[in-house]
Amino acid sequence: MMKEDNIIVCRCEDVTLKDIRELIKRGYTNIEEIKRITRCGMGPCQGKNCGQIILREISMITGIPVEKLTLQRYRPPFGGIKFSEVLGENNDEK
Repeated sequence: MMKEDNIIVCRCEDVTLKDIRELIKRGYTNIEEIKRITRCGMGPCQGKNCGQIILREISMITGIPVEKLTLQRYRPPFGGIKFSEVLGENNDEK
């Protein structure tokens, strides 16, 4: 095992560089596929930390330039919530 195998790529989901490289070698060469399998990009950072690393690894292993790879889809939370709702206040606006 190489030293770099234990490098954490996605801190939110505890996914290592070895995990990512194995998936790419098994044929998962799309960031959305890797996201679905590992949950990379689904944690609190929403892929800000791991997304570019995964794209770089896909590029290095497949030979496809990073610019030609599809970025992950960002799905923001469904909607906002008012502080009054969190606090349980009932402020009916009229």
